[in-house]
Amino acid sequence: MPADKNQPEQDKRRKLIEQERHRQAERERGYRERALQLFPHVCAHCGRELEGRKLRELTVHHRDHNHDNNPPDGSNWELLCIYCHDNEHQRDLVADMDTELVPGERDHDPATHKPFANLAELLKKK
Repeated sequence: MPADKNQPEQDKRRKLIEQERHRQAERERGYRERALQLFPHVCAHCGRELEGRKLRELTVHHRDHNHDNNPPDGSNWELLCIYCHDNEHQRDLVADMDTELVPGERDHDPATHKPFANLAELLKKK
């Protein structure tokens, strides 16, 4: 069986990914711990109070979406439950898609199909 020529490259890539994940975890640990000290353990959107084991469902959301902007007073953070945090980022993705259109311009033709157009006639037949 021939030796995999891509093995050194894969090992290098795997090591780089592992280092980046470790760096990100260290960074998050710092601001997450600080945010949990500063703010009540309540989701800023839905108001769910999370304590004990459920506290892990509370995430730190960066208001300006810059994960390197971590002021010590927490002014760029808000605590969100995992559901609201996901919803927040999905809304941003949808908003970004909508901004590509010029106001008044449609990206598709309006629907012209009228499914109930002859409903009265169909009902009369019965």
